[in-house]
Amino acid sequence: MTVFVCAGCGATLTALLSQVALPPHAHQRYGNGVQLPVLMEPGTFAVEPELWGPPWRRGEDADPSQMTAPGIHASVDRHSDGAPGSVVIAPGDTRGTMLIPEKSSGHCCGLDGADGPNMACEACGLPVASRIDDCSLWQAVWLAPNAVRRHPVVDAADTDTGPLSWAELMAEGSATPPYEPITSWGGRQLGLYYWWSWSPRWEAAAGRALAHLLAVSEGRPVSVPHGLAEEVFQRTLDALLSTDAPALRAALAGPDLPAPDTDAGILLVPDHPQTGEVWDPAGGTSAHLVPLPFGVWLWLAFPEPYLPADPSPEALPGGVLRDDPPAPHPCQLFRIDSGVFQHTLARLPAARAPWLREILENVPKYVGTGLF
Repeated sequence: MTVFVCAGCGATLTALLSQVALPPHAHQRYGNGVQLPVLMEPGTFAVEPELWGPPWRRGEDADPSQMTAPGIHASVDRHSDGAPGSVVIAPGDTRGTMLIPEKSSGHCCGLDGADGPNMACEACGLPVASRIDDCSLWQAVWLAPNAVRRHPVVDAADTDTGPLSWAELMAEGSATPPYEPITSWGGRQLGLYYWWSWSPRWEAAAGRALAHLLAVSEGRPVSVPHGLAEEVFQRTLDALLSTDAPALRAALAGPDLPAPDTDAGILLVPDHPQTGEVWDPAGGTSAHLVPLPFGVWLWLAFPEPYLPADPSPEALPGGVLRDDPPAPHPCQLFRIDSGVFQHTLARLPAARAPWLREILENVPKYVGTGLF
Protein backbone atom coordinates (compact mmCIF):
# COMPACT_ATOMS: atom_id res chain seq x y z
CA MET A 1 0.00 0.00 0.00
CA THR A 2 1.03 3.61 -0.53
CA VAL A 3 0.35 7.06 0.86
CA PHE A 4 1.50 10.30 -0.70
CA VAL A 5 3.07 12.97 1.49
CA CYS A 6 3.91 16.62 1.01
CA ALA A 7 7.41 17.14 -0.42
CA GLY A 8 7.71 20.31 1.63
CA CYS A 9 6.86 19.17 5.14
CA GLY A 10 6.11 15.45 4.97
CA ALA A 11 2.44 15.77 5.96
CA THR A 12 0.16 12.95 4.81
CA LEU A 13 -1.99 13.98 1.83
CA THR A 14 -3.86 10.78 0.93
CA ALA A 15 -5.53 7.69 2.32
CA LEU A 16 -3.90 4.28 1.87
CA LEU A 17 -3.88 3.53 -1.86
CA SER A 18 -3.13 0.68 -4.29
CA GLN A 19 -1.78 1.35 -7.78
CA VAL A 20 -3.84 0.49 -10.86
CA ALA A 21 -3.50 1.20 -14.57
CA LEU A 22 -4.35 4.67 -15.87
CA PRO A 23 -7.84 4.48 -17.47
CA PRO A 24 -7.99 5.36 -21.19
CA HIS A 25 -10.67 7.97 -20.40
CA ALA A 26 -8.50 9.77 -17.82
CA HIS A 27 -8.22 12.96 -19.92
CA GLN A 28 -11.51 12.61 -21.78
CA ARG A 29 -13.68 15.67 -22.40
CA TYR A 30 -17.24 14.50 -22.95
CA GLY A 31 -20.17 16.49 -24.30
CA ASN A 32 -21.25 19.91 -23.05
CA GLY A 33 -22.44 20.46 -19.51
CA VAL A 34 -22.33 16.72 -18.79
CA GLN A 35 -21.87 15.65 -15.17
CA LEU A 36 -19.28 12.87 -15.29
CA PRO A 37 -18.64 10.70 -12.20
CA VAL A 38 -15.40 10.14 -10.27
CA LEU A 39 -12.58 8.78 -12.41
CA MET A 40 -10.81 6.52 -9.90
CA GLU A 41 -12.19 3.84 -7.62
CA PRO A 42 -11.79 4.67 -3.90
CA GLY A 43 -8.47 3.47 -2.52
CA THR A 44 -6.64 3.46 -5.87
CA PHE A 45 -4.20 5.67 -7.73
CA ALA A 46 -2.71 5.73 -11.23
CA VAL A 47 0.31 7.46 -12.72
CA GLU A 48 0.42 9.48 -15.94
CA PRO A 49 3.88 8.68 -17.37
CA GLU A 50 3.79 11.46 -19.96
CA LEU A 51 4.20 15.20 -19.65
CA TRP A 52 0.79 16.46 -18.59
CA GLY A 53 -0.83 19.57 -17.19
CA PRO A 54 -0.25 23.31 -17.49
CA PRO A 55 1.46 25.26 -18.88
CA TRP A 56 0.14 24.30 -22.31
CA ARG A 57 1.34 25.39 -25.74
CA ARG A 58 -0.46 25.02 -29.03
CA GLY A 59 1.06 22.41 -31.33
CA GLU A 60 2.11 24.89 -34.00
CA ASP A 61 4.00 26.93 -31.37
CA ALA A 62 6.05 24.00 -30.06
CA ASP A 63 9.62 23.22 -31.13
CA PRO A 64 9.42 20.24 -33.56
CA SER A 65 12.32 18.58 -31.72
CA GLN A 66 10.30 18.70 -28.50
CA MET A 67 7.27 17.14 -30.18
CA THR A 68 9.10 13.84 -30.70
CA ALA A 69 10.97 13.77 -27.40
CA PRO A 70 7.96 12.59 -25.34
CA GLY A 71 7.16 9.93 -27.95
CA ILE A 72 4.80 12.00 -30.09
CA HIS A 73 5.05 11.02 -33.76
CA ALA A 74 2.52 13.38 -35.32
CA SER A 75 1.35 16.95 -34.83
CA VAL A 76 -0.95 17.57 -31.87
CA ASP A 77 -3.30 20.43 -31.02
CA ARG A 78 -1.50 21.29 -27.81
CA HIS A 79 1.68 20.34 -26.03
CA SER A 80 2.23 20.15 -22.28
CA ASP A 81 5.20 21.80 -20.63
CA GLY A 82 4.25 20.15 -17.35
CA ALA A 83 6.13 17.36 -15.62
CA PRO A 84 5.71 13.61 -16.16
CA GLY A 85 4.49 11.39 -13.35
CA SER A 86 1.27 13.11 -12.25
CA VAL A 87 -0.71 10.89 -9.86
CA VAL A 88 -4.51 10.74 -10.04
CA ILE A 89 -6.75 9.73 -7.13
CA ALA A 90 -10.40 9.97 -6.15
CA PRO A 91 -11.28 13.31 -4.48
CA GLY A 92 -12.49 11.45 -1.38
CA ASP A 93 -9.02 9.96 -0.85
CA THR A 94 -7.35 13.33 -0.16
CA ARG A 95 -6.24 14.21 3.37
CA GLY A 96 -4.85 17.41 4.89
CA THR A 97 -5.41 19.67 1.89
CA MET A 98 -7.27 22.92 1.24
CA LEU A 99 -8.42 24.75 -1.88
CA ILE A 100 -6.49 27.78 -3.16
CA PRO A 101 -9.23 30.36 -4.01
CA GLU A 102 -7.13 32.37 -6.49
CA LYS A 103 -6.43 29.18 -8.51
CA SER A 104 -10.07 28.23 -8.98
CA SER A 105 -10.25 28.28 -12.79
CA GLY A 106 -13.23 26.72 -14.51
CA HIS A 107 -16.57 27.71 -13.02
CA CYS A 108 -18.90 26.43 -15.73
CA CYS A 109 -19.95 23.84 -13.15
CA GLY A 110 -16.76 23.44 -11.11
CA LEU A 111 -12.94 23.49 -11.26
CA ASP A 112 -10.83 22.53 -14.26
CA GLY A 113 -7.27 22.96 -12.97
CA ALA A 114 -6.18 25.08 -15.95
CA ASP A 115 -4.35 27.55 -13.69
CA GLY A 116 -2.16 24.84 -12.17
CA PRO A 117 -2.43 23.28 -8.70
CA ASN A 118 -5.54 24.56 -6.88
CA MET A 119 -5.06 22.56 -3.66
CA ALA A 120 -2.40 23.19 -1.03
CA CYS A 121 -0.96 21.23 1.86
CA GLU A 122 -2.88 22.32 4.95
CA ALA A 123 0.25 22.08 7.10
CA CYS A 124 2.72 24.19 5.09
CA GLY A 125 0.75 25.80 2.24
CA LEU A 126 2.70 24.19 -0.61
CA PRO A 127 0.54 23.78 -3.78
CA VAL A 128 0.30 20.01 -4.17
CA ALA A 129 -2.63 19.02 -6.38
CA SER A 130 -5.35 20.00 -8.86
CA ARG A 131 -8.99 19.24 -8.09
CA ILE A 132 -10.97 18.61 -11.30
CA ASP A 133 -14.76 18.57 -11.10
CA ASP A 134 -15.98 20.84 -13.89
CA CYS A 135 -18.67 19.62 -16.27
CA SER A 136 -17.64 17.32 -19.13
CA LEU A 137 -14.52 16.26 -17.15
CA TRP A 138 -14.01 13.20 -14.97
CA GLN A 139 -13.90 14.16 -11.31
CA ALA A 140 -10.42 13.59 -9.90
CA VAL A 141 -7.52 15.01 -7.91
CA TRP A 142 -4.18 15.11 -9.74
CA LEU A 143 -1.17 15.23 -7.41
CA ALA A 144 1.69 17.36 -8.76
CA PRO A 145 4.72 15.05 -9.21
CA ASN A 146 7.23 17.65 -7.99
CA ALA A 147 5.22 18.48 -4.86
CA VAL A 148 4.49 15.04 -3.40
CA ARG A 149 6.47 11.96 -2.43
CA ARG A 150 5.36 8.34 -2.54
CA HIS A 151 5.65 6.59 0.81
CA PRO A 152 5.21 2.78 1.02
CA VAL A 153 3.22 1.61 4.05
CA VAL A 154 3.41 -1.83 5.63
CA ASP A 155 0.17 -2.57 7.46
CA ALA A 156 -0.40 -5.80 9.41
CA ALA A 157 -4.05 -5.67 8.36
CA ASP A 158 -3.14 -5.17 4.70
CA THR A 159 -4.58 -7.98 2.57
CA ASP A 160 -3.16 -6.65 -0.70
CA THR A 161 -1.26 -9.61 -2.14
CA GLY A 162 -0.47 -8.12 -5.53
CA PRO A 163 -2.33 -8.01 -8.85
CA LEU A 164 -5.11 -10.48 -9.50
CA SER A 165 -4.40 -13.29 -11.94
CA TRP A 166 -6.42 -13.43 -15.16
CA ALA A 167 -8.40 -16.33 -13.67
CA GLU A 168 -9.19 -14.25 -10.58
CA LEU A 169 -10.19 -11.30 -12.74
CA MET A 170 -12.59 -13.51 -14.68
CA ALA A 171 -14.13 -14.67 -11.42
CA GLU A 172 -14.23 -11.32 -9.62
CA GLY A 173 -14.12 -8.64 -12.32
CA SER A 174 -17.18 -6.80 -13.58
CA ALA A 175 -18.13 -5.88 -17.13
CA THR A 176 -18.71 -2.29 -18.26
CA PRO A 177 -22.19 -1.88 -19.79
CA PRO A 178 -22.18 -0.19 -23.21
CA TYR A 179 -25.13 2.09 -22.36
CA GLU A 180 -25.70 4.27 -19.31
CA PRO A 181 -27.74 7.29 -18.21
CA ILE A 182 -25.89 10.56 -18.82
CA THR A 183 -26.67 13.52 -16.55
CA SER A 184 -26.44 17.11 -17.77
CA TRP A 185 -27.46 20.63 -16.85
CA GLY A 186 -30.52 21.93 -18.67
CA GLY A 187 -30.26 25.52 -17.48
CA ARG A 188 -32.08 27.26 -14.65
CA GLN A 189 -35.48 26.19 -15.91
CA LEU A 190 -34.80 22.47 -16.35
CA GLY A 191 -32.04 21.86 -13.81
CA LEU A 192 -30.42 18.42 -14.03
CA TYR A 193 -31.82 15.92 -16.51
CA TYR A 194 -30.57 12.65 -18.00
CA TRP A 195 -30.87 10.45 -21.06
CA TRP A 196 -29.65 6.98 -22.03
CA SER A 197 -26.49 7.10 -24.10
CA TRP A 198 -23.51 5.10 -25.18
CA SER A 199 -21.07 4.89 -22.30
CA PRO A 200 -18.29 7.52 -22.32
CA ARG A 201 -15.96 4.74 -21.14
CA TRP A 202 -16.80 2.72 -24.25
CA GLU A 203 -16.31 5.71 -26.54
CA ALA A 204 -12.87 6.36 -25.01
CA ALA A 205 -11.91 2.67 -25.14
CA ALA A 206 -12.95 2.53 -28.79
CA GLY A 207 -10.85 5.63 -29.54
CA ARG A 208 -7.73 3.96 -28.18
CA ALA A 209 -8.50 0.64 -29.92
CA LEU A 210 -9.28 2.30 -33.27
CA ALA A 211 -5.86 3.98 -33.28
CA HIS A 212 -4.20 0.57 -32.81
CA LEU A 213 -6.46 -1.05 -35.43
CA LEU A 214 -5.51 1.56 -38.03
CA ALA A 215 -1.82 1.34 -37.13
CA VAL A 216 -1.63 -2.44 -37.63
CA SER A 217 -3.86 -2.43 -40.72
CA GLU A 218 -1.28 -0.61 -42.87
CA GLY A 219 -4.22 0.78 -44.81
CA ARG A 220 -5.90 -2.54 -45.58
CA PRO A 221 -9.59 -3.02 -44.74
CA VAL A 222 -10.36 -4.56 -41.35
CA SER A 223 -13.42 -6.60 -40.36
CA VAL A 224 -14.41 -7.03 -36.72
CA PRO A 225 -16.71 -9.67 -35.16
CA HIS A 226 -20.42 -9.36 -35.84
CA GLY A 227 -22.64 -7.89 -33.15
CA LEU A 228 -21.70 -5.13 -30.74
CA ALA A 229 -18.07 -4.91 -31.90
CA GLU A 230 -19.32 -4.34 -35.42
CA GLU A 231 -21.68 -1.61 -34.20
CA VAL A 232 -18.80 0.09 -32.40
CA PHE A 233 -15.99 -0.11 -34.97
CA GLN A 234 -17.05 -1.17 -38.46
CA ARG A 235 -18.65 2.05 -39.69
CA THR A 236 -15.53 4.08 -38.92
CA LEU A 237 -13.11 1.44 -40.18
CA ASP A 238 -14.95 1.24 -43.50
CA ALA A 239 -14.85 5.03 -43.89
CA LEU A 240 -11.14 5.41 -43.10
CA LEU A 241 -9.59 2.34 -44.76
CA SER A 242 -9.23 1.24 -48.36
CA THR A 243 -11.58 -1.38 -49.77
CA ASP A 244 -9.22 -2.44 -52.58
CA ALA A 245 -7.32 -5.17 -50.73
CA PRO A 246 -8.24 -8.38 -48.89
CA ALA A 247 -9.57 -7.59 -45.43
CA LEU A 248 -7.69 -8.31 -42.23
CA ARG A 249 -9.96 -10.19 -39.82
CA ALA A 250 -10.08 -9.17 -36.18
CA ALA A 251 -11.28 -11.63 -33.55
CA LEU A 252 -11.93 -11.50 -29.82
CA ALA A 253 -9.38 -13.40 -27.74
CA GLY A 254 -8.63 -13.65 -24.06
CA PRO A 255 -9.06 -15.72 -20.91
CA ASP A 256 -11.89 -18.27 -20.98
CA LEU A 257 -12.36 -17.86 -24.76
CA PRO A 258 -11.47 -20.66 -27.19
CA ALA A 259 -8.32 -20.18 -29.22
CA PRO A 260 -9.04 -17.83 -32.14
CA ASP A 261 -8.92 -19.06 -35.72
CA THR A 262 -5.49 -18.95 -37.26
CA ASP A 263 -6.71 -16.66 -40.05
CA ALA A 264 -7.34 -13.81 -37.59
CA GLY A 265 -4.58 -11.27 -38.15
CA ILE A 266 -5.73 -9.03 -35.29
CA LEU A 267 -6.84 -10.02 -31.80
CA LEU A 268 -8.98 -7.76 -29.60
CA VAL A 269 -7.70 -8.62 -26.13
CA PRO A 270 -8.10 -7.25 -22.57
CA ASP A 271 -5.53 -5.30 -20.66
CA HIS A 272 -5.14 -5.84 -16.93
CA PRO A 273 -6.96 -3.15 -14.91
CA GLN A 274 -4.28 -3.17 -12.20
CA THR A 275 -1.05 -3.50 -14.16
CA GLY A 276 -1.99 -2.42 -17.68
CA GLU A 277 -0.47 -5.68 -18.97
CA VAL A 278 -1.97 -6.77 -22.30
CA TRP A 279 -3.22 -10.38 -22.35
CA ASP A 280 -1.09 -12.59 -24.58
CA PRO A 281 -2.03 -16.10 -25.76
CA ALA A 282 -0.03 -18.94 -24.23
CA GLY A 283 2.81 -19.78 -26.60
CA GLY A 284 2.60 -16.40 -28.30
CA THR A 285 0.93 -15.39 -31.55
CA SER A 286 1.80 -13.79 -34.86
CA ALA A 287 -1.43 -11.77 -34.78
CA HIS A 288 -1.42 -8.11 -33.78
CA LEU A 289 -2.83 -7.49 -30.29
CA VAL A 290 -5.22 -4.56 -29.87
CA PRO A 291 -5.98 -3.73 -26.20
CA LEU A 292 -9.39 -3.06 -24.72
CA PRO A 293 -10.11 -2.16 -21.07
CA PHE A 294 -10.96 -5.35 -19.22
CA GLY A 295 -14.56 -4.31 -18.44
CA VAL A 296 -15.30 -3.40 -22.08
CA TRP A 297 -13.65 -6.56 -23.39
CA LEU A 298 -15.57 -8.69 -20.86
CA TRP A 299 -18.91 -7.36 -22.09
CA LEU A 300 -17.93 -7.96 -25.74
CA ALA A 301 -16.70 -11.47 -25.00
CA PHE A 302 -19.48 -12.46 -22.58
CA PRO A 303 -22.41 -10.06 -23.02
CA GLU A 304 -24.69 -10.03 -20.02
CA PRO A 305 -28.26 -11.06 -20.80
CA TYR A 306 -31.14 -9.25 -19.15
CA LEU A 307 -32.80 -12.22 -17.44
CA PRO A 308 -34.88 -12.58 -14.29
CA ALA A 309 -32.55 -12.52 -11.28
CA ASP A 310 -32.82 -13.65 -7.68
CA PRO A 311 -33.34 -10.60 -5.48
CA SER A 312 -31.59 -9.89 -2.22
CA PRO A 313 -33.38 -11.52 0.75
CA GLU A 314 -34.50 -8.13 2.08
CA ALA A 315 -36.15 -7.04 -1.17
CA LEU A 316 -38.67 -9.73 -2.10
CA PRO A 317 -39.85 -13.04 -0.61
CA GLY A 318 -37.89 -16.18 -1.44
CA GLY A 319 -38.75 -17.79 -4.76
CA VAL A 320 -39.87 -14.50 -6.33
CA LEU A 321 -37.83 -13.38 -9.32
CA ARG A 322 -37.06 -9.78 -10.23
CA ASP A 323 -37.49 -9.06 -13.95
CA ASP A 324 -35.44 -5.95 -14.76
CA PRO A 325 -36.14 -4.34 -18.13
CA PRO A 326 -33.15 -4.04 -20.47
CA ALA A 327 -31.35 -0.71 -20.67
CA PRO A 328 -32.76 1.40 -23.52
CA HIS A 329 -30.61 1.27 -26.65
CA PRO A 330 -29.25 4.73 -27.54
CA CYS A 331 -31.10 6.37 -30.39
CA GLN A 332 -27.90 7.55 -32.09
CA LEU A 333 -25.07 5.71 -33.84
CA PHE A 334 -21.98 4.91 -31.79
CA ARG A 335 -19.37 7.67 -32.08
CA ILE A 336 -15.75 6.91 -31.21
CA ASP A 337 -14.10 9.51 -28.97
CA SER A 338 -12.02 11.66 -31.31
CA GLY A 339 -9.81 13.13 -28.57
CA VAL A 340 -8.71 9.76 -27.22
CA PHE A 341 -8.21 8.51 -30.79
CA GLN A 342 -5.96 11.45 -31.69
CA HIS A 343 -4.02 11.24 -28.43
CA THR A 344 -3.33 7.52 -28.92
CA LEU A 345 -2.53 7.53 -32.64
CA ALA A 346 -0.12 10.46 -32.36
CA ARG A 347 1.92 8.37 -29.91
CA LEU A 348 2.20 5.31 -32.15
CA PRO A 349 5.24 5.15 -34.48
CA ALA A 350 2.92 4.18 -37.34
CA ALA A 351 1.49 7.73 -37.22
CA ARG A 352 4.52 8.86 -39.25
CA ALA A 353 2.92 7.23 -42.31
CA PRO A 354 1.46 9.91 -44.64
CA TRP A 355 -1.97 8.27 -44.84
CA LEU A 356 -2.33 8.20 -41.05
CA ARG A 357 -1.10 11.80 -40.77
CA GLU A 358 -3.82 12.74 -43.24
CA ILE A 359 -6.45 11.01 -41.09
CA LEU A 360 -5.24 12.90 -38.01
CA GLU A 361 -5.35 16.21 -39.85
CA ASN A 362 -8.92 15.54 -41.01
CA VAL A 363 -10.37 14.48 -37.65
CA PRO A 364 -12.29 17.80 -37.24
CA LYS A 365 -13.97 17.14 -40.60
CA TYR A 366 -14.87 13.60 -39.55
CA VAL A 367 -16.32 14.93 -36.28
CA GLY A 368 -18.46 17.36 -38.26
CA THR A 369 -19.86 14.57 -40.43
CA GLY A 370 -20.71 12.36 -37.44
CA LEU A 371 -18.01 9.74 -38.00
CA PHE A 372 -16.54 10.47 -34.55
